[in-house]
Amino acid sequence: MHPTRLSGTDMPLESQANGAHDQTSCSNRILLVGINAKYIHASFGLRYLYTNLGELQDQAGIVEFDINQRMVDVAERILSRQPEIIGLGVYIWNVSQIKYLVQLLKKIRPTLKIVLGGPEVSYETNTQDWLKGVDYVVTGEADVTFYQLCRNLISESHKEPEVHPKIVHSPTPALSEIQLPYHTYTDDDIKNRIIYVEASRGCPFTCEFCLSSLDVPVRAFELESFMEAMKKLFDRGVRHFKFVDRTFNLNIKTGTTILQSFLDLYEPGLFLHFEMIPDRLPEALRGLIQQFPKGSVQFEIGIQTFNDEVANNISRRQNLEKTRDNIRFLRQETGVHLHVDLIAGLPGEDFVSFGQGFNQLIELNPHEIQIGILKRLRGTPIVRHDQTYNMVYDEEPPYEIIKNQHLCFEDLQRIKRFARYWDLVGNSGNFIGTVSLIWSKTQNPFDSFMAFSDWLYGSTGNRHGIALTKLVAYVFHYLTEQINLEPQTVAETLWVDYQRTGRSDQPICLRPYLESVAQKQKSQAGSKNQTPKRQRMHQD
Repeated sequence: MHPTRLSGTDMPLESQANGAHDQTSCSNRILLVGINAKYIHASFGLRYLYTNLGELQDQAGIVEFDINQRMVDVAERILSRQPEIIGLGVYIWNVSQIKYLVQLLKKIRPTLKIVLGGPEVSYETNTQDWLKGVDYVVTGEADVTFYQLCRNLISESHKEPEVHPKIVHSPTPALSEIQLPYHTYTDDDIKNRIIYVEASRGCPFTCEFCLSSLDVPVRAFELESFMEAMKKLFDRGVRHFKFVDRTFNLNIKTGTTILQSFLDLYEPGLFLHFEMIPDRLPEALRGLIQQFPKGSVQFEIGIQTFNDEVANNISRRQNLEKTRDNIRFLRQETGVHLHVDLIAGLPGEDFVSFGQGFNQLIELNPHEIQIGILKRLRGTPIVRHDQTYNMVYDEEPPYEIIKNQHLCFEDLQRIKRFARYWDLVGNSGNFIGTVSLIWSKTQNPFDSFMAFSDWLYGSTGNRHGIALTKLVAYVFHYLTEQINLEPQTVAETLWVDYQRTGRSDQPICLRPYLESVAQKQKSQAGSKNQTPKRQRMHQD
């Protein structure tokens, strides 16, 4: 429920936070409900709330669902537990579903106490009319505040209730007051889901598009206790750890301790995901990073823009020269998988400037370039640019920008398609050798891939649902018919890429050119390479 940036997921099974999945209709006075995005994710925030319920914990439970389930069925499952209080975390990915779910629950059982938290309701609460239908909204980091509210409500259940404010503002808790939740990950979670962890909360930066800019200062959990919890997870079989810290490398002592501890534990299959400050990578960290085997570590690096004026507009402090140097080092001298972010639609950045930033990243050659579209998240100060740059956003989640002074609606639509197709072709690992052929005649990756994107959309009419074999055919025809590359070379390059994960069927468009080509040896799919599939696809 606290607004720490956490991913969501769909979990069709109900799960008791004490480690046992329960598909029966046991009752809980307090029920923590997750409406997640995908099954592979586990609701980190709910596990914190459950762990910090103190003496109320034995009266509480966790159930998790996904955004694709019918909310009327979700309501039935919730009410079968006979809860008196339910807590719901509201995020950008589930707010539409939760609005409907709250309406259903109140119609069916008006006496049910509904408590909301999370980033979608922690800010601008007065402008959200639907919140009138809930009993309480807890803003901020609710680890302690939710317990206090539940304790008060339960103690009043047999007497005249006191009047509590509808909006309950959580003071920022000292992390020493918070119990760590890692023991609440079930065996099923460990087997099937991403395991989220955090060594710290907060962010030292003030980037105006990001909720973390409101979450200062950076606070760290006690490191020894945290690493003990990580060791216990490892001993239980966790091999993929996703750190949600915004700045894992801010504190060098913490960063080196975490890396060294995992390096000491290393065995094949270990995979660590971190977000890192791009311009801060001292020698102490570099040396440790170099010791990890290829593909066992992933860094998510938020560049967002290479335009200094735009960076200044959004209060983003970044040494671009150091950033470039660090990315070159990581790409050329380590086995780290690099996932680098750009954002389109920032105030002051036009089409040409955004393209130049993309081209700079292509030159640096990270494994993946994630192109995001600017979102107006509730509470973020990005709104101060609305009039100056004519920033216009969609009012429905995920609140993406639809036009501004420098990018018209049509330009942003083209960039959104570009981002989707780049994910299919540039990021997926299915076209590692082929993708650079798209700009082989122009040496301008952005303009060339945009031309391909425009052509592909004109040919398919959609951004989704393109099967890989069909995409291979589209790429082949574009390269040979639109930019006139030699068909035999294109076919052989595509064929090598197509086999990377062990595929042996020959796409129809390539068959005439492969008759004289010996089938390449199947790649390592099916071998004992335990690196996650998406990262494995980018390995040489």
